[in-house]
Amino acid sequence: MASTPTPNGARKGQTAAPRPRATTTSWRVRLALGLLTIVAVTTVYFTNRLLTDRFTETTRNRAELRLALYSGNLLSELRQNAIVPQLLARDPTLIGALNSADYQQSTQRLISFVEEIGAANLILLDRDGRAVAATDRNRLGSNHRTDPYFIDALRATDTIFTVARREAGGFAFTYSRRVTAGGDVLGVIAVEVDLQKFERAWAGISAAVLVTDSAGQIILATEPRWRGRTEEDALARQTPQSAIERAIRATADWTALPADAYLQGEGVMRLESRIAFRGWRMTSFTTYASVRERVNGVLALEIMGFAILLALAFYALSRRSALRLALFARESAELRHLNVQLQREIAERKRVQEDLAVAEQTLEQSSKLAALGEMSAAVSHELNQPLAAMKTYLAGARLLLRRNRPDEALVSFGRIDDLIERMGAITRQLKSYARKGQDAFSPVNMGDALASSLSMMEPQLRQRRVLINRVVPPEPIEVLGDRMRIEQVMVNLLRNAIDATKSEREPQVDILLSAGETATLTVRDNGPGIEDLDSLFEPFYTTKQPGDGVGLGLAISSGIVNDLGGRLTARNGQAGGAVFEMQLPILDEDADKDKNIAAAE
Repeated sequence: MASTPTPNGARKGQTAAPRPRATTTSWRVRLALGLLTIVAVTTVYFTNRLLTDRFTETTRNRAELRLALYSGNLLSELRQNAIVPQLLARDPTLIGALNSADYQQSTQRLISFVEEIGAANLILLDRDGRAVAATDRNRLGSNHRTDPYFIDALRATDTIFTVARREAGGFAFTYSRRVTAGGDVLGVIAVEVDLQKFERAWAGISAAVLVTDSAGQIILATEPRWRGRTEEDALARQTPQSAIERAIRATADWTALPADAYLQGEGVMRLESRIAFRGWRMTSFTTYASVRERVNGVLALEIMGFAILLALAFYALSRRSALRLALFARESAELRHLNVQLQREIAERKRVQEDLAVAEQTLEQSSKLAALGEMSAAVSHELNQPLAAMKTYLAGARLLLRRNRPDEALVSFGRIDDLIERMGAITRQLKSYARKGQDAFSPVNMGDALASSLSMMEPQLRQRRVLINRVVPPEPIEVLGDRMRIEQVMVNLLRNAIDATKSEREPQVDILLSAGETATLTVRDNGPGIEDLDSLFEPFYTTKQPGDGVGLGLAISSGIVNDLGGRLTARNGQAGGAVFEMQLPILDEDADKDKNIAAAE
């Protein structure tokens, strides 16, 4: 029986084999790309190697020629200035000035020589090392007795060359020679050579240049931080910032020839030349930038094909990046929206804090007025006594005047005046206590504030018959603060101590004022003590009966002490009762005097 063909060419009852056309095409494309990549890399590699070797040799020849030119210029400058001290040491005008100690025209003469010679600076020193003439007028009168070029010149008969480090950085190069007349040493002529101009000229090229002395110390360099170090130390510790930085950017891995030196792992071309002067050597580090520019021009054409393929890959990647950017933009918009909301919440929180501060201030004033109301009844009793006495004295004075005894009547009037002063003192205490505290702090005597607080609490103390034990040092204890607010805290502590002794047969309150690192006021009572110390300073917490208090006194007192830079604490005493301590910073008299002097000025 013949089988029926199926649409794909296979007969019914047979399994159709998969067609590997797509897989074969993909494999061929990958193979072609691989071969193309290998050919391209091989071509670029050998092209780069051949051109790099050729251009590197050309760059080395130019660097050697440039190094020889720099060495010749430096040596020429040194030799040109070496003859100057010998000529100036024989100048009759300078010799005559040293003999006569008349140096009025010496500076001008040295300035005229500088313009002709081209030296950096000329200095004429007398035999004591004092600069009596100089082209730099700021150095006139300076003492060079301990400078090497002065000491060595006095000891030698020929011209001396010295290299000395400057305080401001760099080195000073000086030729010096002593000035003699008739066998007597009159002074020393010093010629400073400006070799820093070569550093400025070398800094504009594509190489870093340094000059070392016979000991290997760098005395000239295009990188200022290299001066004073050895070449090895300078290359290891200092990071070049100018010309040598371009050398670091050179891609040494493309270079066929090995690098002469490495800076931060990158290769540069190092050349060294000997200067025929005191064992000096000049070293240059030349970049491979010019080599790379030439080679890259050829390699750019070879890499063009790969650039197109990479562009396609970058296009695919850019699509993904665009999606990510859109996601980031949306997240950024959400963050901005959240930021606006956060700013609104911050503004709202600031407004609430300001309202809270106003409310706290209002509560503080209300507490003071409440305390004032509690004391008004007791104070009224105190005012009744002088009023009754005044009535008696007035009746007596009226009777004395009728009997024509004016002198005795005047005595009664004087007593009435004393009673009025006493009543005024009582009312002033009440007014000052009800008034808000001052804005600016001033020195406060803690002993006087305590006495005023006790005077204000005197009616309650008499009514309750509380024994007050007060210990105050003889010397004054001063703090910087607001006296009204400090007295408010003291009155609150005294009132709480008196209230705590209501259940005691013999109520007693101990007050101790001491001075150490801080001014400390301790108030101790013999009451039952404090049950909940953790909640003591919280607003509206009170152990009194309803109507006796609102629980704001200690909370406000704690806030006042904190504002003054102090601390208010409470604890239970070992023998029973509660102990409150108010600690405030001691007034610094020296700082206070400085502030007063500054305010007076």
